[in-house]
Amino acid sequence: MRTLLKAFCTIGVLAVTVATAMPQMKSLPAEDDRSLIITFKDGHQQTFRLADIARIEFSVPTATAAAAASRARFLGVWKVGMGNGNSETFLIKLKPDGVAEKTKGSPGGTWNVVNGEARCKWDDGWTDVIRKVGGRWEKAAWSPGTSLDEQPNNVAPAEFTESN
Repeated sequence: MRTLLKAFCTIGVLAVTVATAMPQMKSLPAEDDRSLIITFKDGHQQTFRLADIARIEFSVPTATAAAAASRARFLGVWKVGMGNGNSETFLIKLKPDGVAEKTKGSPGGTWNVVNGEARCKWDDGWTDVIRKVGGRWEKAAWSPGTSLDEQPNNVAPAEFTESN
């Protein structure tokens, strides 16, 4: 009996502790009373009424941060077509350290972002570019010794399949 009483007391104390530790639910404010609260690194907060805000802008402080964000968009595995009417596909993996791998041809290479495109230079001399055209992604390929100023040897759909 005594053990049972201790168990009930312990459960009661835990229930009261959890109930007081949980944040209280607040009702949503009226439409014109809604606000944006910014908490700064030092802990202080500043509140702005949403009705007073025309727009919010986020600036990128340096070109390095913009380049990193642009580069992050391409990180991972892409399923790309062979092009020229060939329905085969292969995978291209773009890694954070600039290493590129593919499952067709010479598997190794490097990549970087130039003008918003992922440019892959492969050990076999081919160059693949993954880019957005309109609302879709595509892979364009240039054979060894061909300039990117020339027409690509083939163009095929590209699809992002998984991130690194």
